[in-house]
Amino acid sequence: MSVTLHESGSGHPFLLLHGGAGPVSVAGFADRLAAARPARVLVPTHPGFNGTPRPGDLTDVPGLARLYAGLLEERGLTGVTVVGNSIGGWIAAEMAALASPRVSSVVIVNGVGLEVPGHPVADFFSLSMDQLADLSYHEPDKFRMDPASLPEAQKALMAGNREAIARYAGRTMTDPTLAGRLATVGVPVLVLWGQSDRIVDPAYGRAYAAAIPTATYRPLENTGHLPQIETPEQTLNAVWDFAGEHATGAPAGR
Repeated sequence: MSVTLHESGSGHPFLLLHGGAGPVSVAGFADRLAAARPARVLVPTHPGFNGTPRPGDLTDVPGLARLYAGLLEERGLTGVTVVGNSIGGWIAAEMAALASPRVSSVVIVNGVGLEVPGHPVADFFSLSMDQLADLSYHEPDKFRMDPASLPEAQKALMAGNREAIARYAGRTMTDPTLAGRLATVGVPVLVLWGQSDRIVDPAYGRAYAAAIPTATYRPLENTGHLPQIETPEQTLNAVWDFAGEHATGAPAGR
């Protein structure tokens, strides 16, 4: 199937996977990475987001992981660093479990998907935009949006994105079988976690790293669920350094 894909830069290949807010939530970070480093950055739009078509048999996150593993194969890419935020982090985790030889490292940024007793994922579907901002950011007032000010077309896209999230991730945004797959991961994994996140708290992040034999947990201070938006520079440095440590041919220096 065809996938809507934005590509920029040249150099070490990155597959950058967005969360529930759609590709806009990683677009600025992708441009920054491609401009600041020798990096080739691919940003797919998950089918069903932003009004794109979704095949009827593509219904879950493991399916998205297989789709993107196939995309890397089709493109002939090797030594790829997969980076995902939120639901994109879950997709990245599933890709790590697939053990594609085309993936050299995986970075999970405040991912969801794992069941962690006592630390549920916040109920995204019951939250207003103000409540979502409060839980998502270290400084939420900088990122609030007034729904009444949004164009009708944007409201429609956001509603469609919520439907796509529900289709892929379910209401709880977790999968009780994920932990078993993560136990088999052999590729190097970095679990980056904004310490002000209240969608999935830092203890959830530490549990995510503990579930993956090859994972390293790295806290990100003064940032929440979307570090690539709130603190892009410290996120970029962490991602780039990790990619360089595990690249087939190490990326050039900063």
